[in-house]
Amino acid sequence: MNEKYIPLYRKYRPQKLDELVGQEHIKNALTNAIKLNKISHAYLFTGPRGTGKTSTARIFAKSLNCKNGPTIDPCGVCESCVDITNAVPMDVIEIDAASNRKVEDAQNILEKILYAPVYGKYKIYIIDEVHMLSNTAFNSLLKTLEEPPENVIFILATTEVHKVLDTIKSRCQRFDFRRITTDDIVKHLRFIADKEEIDITDEALFAIAKNSAGGMRDSIALLDQLSVLEKTIDVDDINQLLGRISFDILKTLADAIISSNPQEALHLLENIYNSGNEPVQILTNFLDYLKNLLIVKNCSENIIFELTQLNDAQLSELKTQSNNIETHQIISLTDKCAAYIKEIKLTNNPRLWLEVAIIDLANLAENTKLEDLQKRLTLLEYGQGSAPSLPSKPVIHEKPAVAKVIPDNVVKEDIKTSEKKEVEKTAEVEEFSPMPKAQSVDVSNDISVVWARLIENISSPPTKSLLKQWANPVKLTSESVIISINSENLLKQFTEGNKRKILADGVHKLFGTEDTNILVRLPQPDDKKVLEAEAPVKVEPVLPAAKPQPEVSSEDIEEASEQMNVNEEVKPVKNIPSMHSDMVNMVVDLFDGKFIE
Repeated sequence: MNEKYIPLYRKYRPQKLDELVGQEHIKNALTNAIKLNKISHAYLFTGPRGTGKTSTARIFAKSLNCKNGPTIDPCGVCESCVDITNAVPMDVIEIDAASNRKVEDAQNILEKILYAPVYGKYKIYIIDEVHMLSNTAFNSLLKTLEEPPENVIFILATTEVHKVLDTIKSRCQRFDFRRITTDDIVKHLRFIADKEEIDITDEALFAIAKNSAGGMRDSIALLDQLSVLEKTIDVDDINQLLGRISFDILKTLADAIISSNPQEALHLLENIYNSGNEPVQILTNFLDYLKNLLIVKNCSENIIFELTQLNDAQLSELKTQSNNIETHQIISLTDKCAAYIKEIKLTNNPRLWLEVAIIDLANLAENTKLEDLQKRLTLLEYGQGSAPSLPSKPVIHEKPAVAKVIPDNVVKEDIKTSEKKEVEKTAEVEEFSPMPKAQSVDVSNDISVVWARLIENISSPPTKSLLKQWANPVKLTSESVIISINSENLLKQFTEGNKRKILADGVHKLFGTEDTNILVRLPQPDDKKVLEAEAPVKVEPVLPAAKPQPEVSSEDIEEASEQMNVNEEVKPVKNIPSMHSDMVNMVVDLFDGKFIE
């Protein structure tokens, strides 16, 4: 009972090269160097934390300074081996460069280098986090690293090798430590758990290994922390300790979002939030869940387990859930989730933005349909070749209406044949074919169309979502933009917060101006009247202006008359009410829709 407790990561630190886990390439290289007696004067160990850099340096020093050394199997009982195991600075000196980074510290090392080793054959300097040394300190060690005394060896360890001077790296033998695989970590944790009589499930060990990001020390430390629980340790215990949300809760939340049920999603969110989970943590966990869902839907079964580290039951549930959602919808949810995480980190009201995020995500069906519609509208407006973005999948329309002007010298039979070939060709091509843009359309008076174009020009997905759900356009012109928002809290975001600049950038991008007067306010009683006044009664297509000609010949007049006669013979495809704008008419024609009065 009086014995001092030794943490598991220290108790099970490897003492020989054979005990290293997950670094076979380094183990083989150092073993052959010792066998062949090809010992360098300087080594550079680099890699992520917890992958065995310092432990390997100590083992290598023990192998060199053992009384039986150099040997790959140090005895562990001689004075040199015991001193290294107990970290007693005699012949092996460990230096933390983070706290000894000055040039004076480097000069102290150089002064002691001249002394001969006491027990072992070599005086070995292990400098941990060597990238923390200043450039002056590096330069002081430079000459010694290049030509050190015969019995001195430097072992430099760092997690950020790019910060080490190239002149230092070129004088060392470099060994790159890799992240330890999940399987290797799980096997080693099972070995320790069995030896320490820790009752823990395999799924829990996988959860520990996955959380450690390839670091063995972090995994063992977490297992040590869990070992005090006097029960069988499962995944829920690890999630509770790490502050992670369980798979079952995330799946239930995903079901509500996929089924476009905001009310159920908010109810689940309330329970998750009241359990002590922070907004960023909730969305981060859900983002990881979406990543696994995307992998299950798109990857083959032989690599799914390796990428997700989930058990068979969880993978089966993800596979069933993936049948109810498309890949582009998962990607859309992922993009929105990542954008809201950034937004929450910057705001003073993270709870508000968390709820907005869940409501936005839970409108999955409507959002994806709206995104697709906006892309199609963009194609209609700019034309197929110059649209800024295209739909993720080509849209097939078997018989789109194509209005065309037929030359006067084409006989009727050729006209019918030409039209038939045109329809067949269009049906075979699997891509979106917008109506030809024979004339420019003035939509500046159609406030609904201008509002849709303004939303499309908003760069921030959260801001775009807020405008769709909470804002109402009052006036949209290149000189003045008036928008009402039915929330005082959200209004501040657009008048004082960072949303103001995002909205201004979208307005300037839409109208191509820099001096548009923008006003965002609460709704007023006469807003509806403004909308009615702004709505066009009838919008006539704007024909291209004719270029002035100095002289008009009789042949030109005759040719123009013939062209007008041909245009009059072309019948409209559909009788669309003239009270709507040309852009609205094209959308109705494209999707075979109708107006509901």
